[in-house]
Amino acid sequence: GRKFNAGRVQRVLEGTLASTLGAAVYSPQGSTLLAQSLAELLRSHAKEVVPPRYKLVCQVVLGQQNQQSLLVASRALWDPESDSFASATFSNSSLFAVATVHGVYFE
Repeated sequence: GRKFNAGRVQRVLEGTLASTLGAAVYSPQGSTLLAQSLAELLRSHAKEVVPPRYKLVCQVVLGQQNQQSLLVASRALWDPESDSFASATFSNSSLFAVATVHGVYFE
């Protein structure tokens, strides 16, 4: 069967983040809804390029661009032969976003 193509999914994530957040301005009140809707949008776009039988988990970290640093890490229990992930970042003068999509093969 076909496998999760992390490079292809990463390109989808990068394009979606850039087109959605290009001129966005950070707002503490609107960031929760923006992160949730962005996660759904990214998951649906990634689903278009991922082979069938993969379950997708999408995580979005969104924050204010204020000359701080951030480290995002994750761990998972999975089969390295079939499961994988893709990650992309975006930033403008107001905000930053880190998006990760995990693809887990479902038998």
